[in-house]
Amino acid sequence: MWEYTDKVKDHFLNPRNVGTIEDADGVGEVGSLACGDALTLYIKVDGDGKITDAKFQTFGCASAIASSSALTELLIGKTVEEAEKITNKDIAEYLGGLPREKMHCSVMGQEALEQAIKNMRGEAPSKAEHSHEGELICECFGVFDEEILEAIKVNDLKTVEDVTNFTKAGGGCGKCIPDLERLLAEAHGEGVCPTPSDKPAYPAEGMTNIQRMHLIESVIDNDVRPKLKADGGNIELVDIDRDTVVVRFLGMCSGCPSSQATLNGLVETALKEKVDPGLKVREG
Repeated sequence: MWEYTDKVKDHFLNPRNVGTIEDADGVGEVGSLACGDALTLYIKVDGDGKITDAKFQTFGCASAIASSSALTELLIGKTVEEAEKITNKDIAEYLGGLPREKMHCSVMGQEALEQAIKNMRGEAPSKAEHSHEGELICECFGVFDEEILEAIKVNDLKTVEDVTNFTKAGGGCGKCIPDLERLLAEAHGEGVCPTPSDKPAYPAEGMTNIQRMHLIESVIDNDVRPKLKADGGNIELVDIDRDTVVVRFLGMCSGCPSSQATLNGLVETALKEKVDPGLKVREG
């Protein structure tokens, strides 16, 4: 369980400024439902360049909702020039801090703000689109090199796990980890461990706990769930306790006489093959 401050809990349970602004002067859309988090930010600016209103719509976890709510509170009453100086650190500090594994939620807020201001000035559409000149580093979460480099420099990130916490890059299949190490080396010039040349014995070998967790989630979402949905069923990830993954069957799979066979033959087999052969799966 994440340790949340009282202010994070308050902004999650009682989010401020939820909704849309029909005649918004600027709109910023970042993230993707396919990647788990998405935020749309709306801002209204008066003739003096002051932000008079800000609203948001967020799909995501408690930290994503709280960060979006905090961002709108920080924006209202500020000039656009003042708003441009707001960083993800300001969002996290306003909330009394965020779990390091959830800092990417505050980064998403900063990106939405930057996009909304660009959209207000006519410099960009509301939806953030990356130039083809940028290099796509993390295919699982659609993260580009410039985003990663900016997060490294602004937040003084030192490790691959830091990069994952702040950008989600590397939290899926793990193929981009050598590129993350390269970008860290590019940003700092030293202090980065080289990627072993030997191929890992299994996909999750060498991953951090958060990366391993994201890989388990990815396999369930992309390999297991579609097959169950085809038969009217579904699956929910309940918990990960060391080498034990706890899931719950939903829909037609719930209470099915062959659920144990599905658990062993589909779910556990997929996780053993694509994450770690030592994993065990049980229903809870």
